[in-house]
Amino acid sequence: MQREMQWFKAVENLVRPSFQEMHNASNKTPREVFTETHKELVKEGEKWMKDTAQSCTVVVSLIITVVFAAAFTVPGGNNNEGIPNFLHDVPFIVFITSDALALFSSATSLLMFLGILTSRYAEEDFLVSLPRKLIIGLLSMFFSIAAMMVAFGATIYIALSQPWKWVIIPISLLAFIPVTLFALLQFPLLVEIFLSTYRPSLCRSFKYV
Repeated sequence: MQREMQWFKAVENLVRPSFQEMHNASNKTPREVFTETHKELVKEGEKWMKDTAQSCTVVVSLIITVVFAAAFTVPGGNNNEGIPNFLHDVPFIVFITSDALALFSSATSLLMFLGILTSRYAEEDFLVSLPRKLIIGLLSMFFSIAAMMVAFGATIYIALSQPWKWVIIPISLLAFIPVTLFALLQFPLLVEIFLSTYRPSLCRSFKYV
């Protein structure tokens, strides 16, 4: 649908302005013909976008729940005054920073996917608005997963740095398998959407003379 809109805009810029409002034999303007012939494509695009946004919303909601709870159950516990015992240790700083970044990025991702779900799904929305929200949502979700895994690695280091030091590296490496899988599965889609949205478009390739 995005490509069809780009072609329509390109042709619209190519013809004379007076032709854009002319009526055909059925007394319909070019815009009305385009809308009528692309009804099914709009429905298919709306269904795909909503299914994708709903699936990602579930994942992001789980991430928000986990990282929000982790912020109040810090590794190592607190002293009698409520101050974390490892407050000044580097691994704890890494944990709390990555946990906060995971929370902020996952919240951003959730808002983007909610924006997709609540969109009006007009034809113009498929041109830039919906793809841009999907790009930001997927990037934010990827960043939140990566940050959550960093927080997990820092927690493992704090908990096992003394008695089980040898298991820290393999566990930390295994923690990044989900990040790698997400990148491999979603990166091609993300690149395709990004290029389709932000590369020199058909709308700028043609100019009315």
